[in-house]
Amino acid sequence: MTAALSIGVAAAAGAEVAARVAAAAEAAGLHALWVNDTPGHDALGALGAAAGETERLVLATGVLPIDRRTPDDIVAGISGLPADRLVLGIGSGQLRHGAVESVTDAAAALRARTEACVVVGALGPRMRRAGATASGGLLLSWLTPEIAAEQARHAHELAGTAHVALYVRTAVDPAAAAVLDEEARRYAGYPAYAANFARLGVEAADTVIRPAALRDRIAAYRAVADEVVLRALTASGGVDEHLRFIDAVAEAVA
Repeated sequence: MTAALSIGVAAAAGAEVAARVAAAAEAAGLHALWVNDTPGHDALGALGAAAGETERLVLATGVLPIDRRTPDDIVAGISGLPADRLVLGIGSGQLRHGAVESVTDAAAALRARTEACVVVGALGPRMRRAGATASGGLLLSWLTPEIAAEQARHAHELAGTAHVALYVRTAVDPAAAAVLDEEARRYAGYPAYAANFARLGVEAADTVIRPAALRDRIAAYRAVADEVVLRALTASGGVDEHLRFIDAVAEAVA
């Protein structure tokens, strides 16, 4: 298996960055642009800007939290986006009770109302099982290649057509190492992620790609999933750094 290779950015980077990164990613032959949806920033708006600068690039959200974005809201937000190259990643957000059932219901509602592919962001085994069987696939994150391989295999056993995408936080510039480390510390402090790291027996820092290991780690991750999303972490988040990120990735996989 050699996974499709994509890039991920934060919605907070803004529409202009998303548009320029999307155009560069398409020119470099990458598969998709994934945009993180965060409070106060709109992933779908960023994808709208990216859509206007691309023709083939898949446009994806990673992920829309259903505790603050209902299916009605999401359907309204994708108006004008090209459904044939749109992936709606959804997740439970801050839901603590009935999360699996709520995400399953949201996936069904979206699949009934749009031709876009719907995938589920999942950590634990119940959510992964639900996502694999009730949507078009899974978006996994914060995993070592070995654990990702096991989770992808299980998803494919549950649903042979399930698309398994894997988010991997990545820095290509030594100047971004501190940003990468802070991102790992931040996620390790979230209760749901902390519990998942403990369950898997890994540290957040074990699941990232650092500049010195770029080529080998990308290859290791591409061997275990259907799509690898390199979540770009840069020193300042500027567009030029994101463009250099794409150049470095293209060189690493050439």
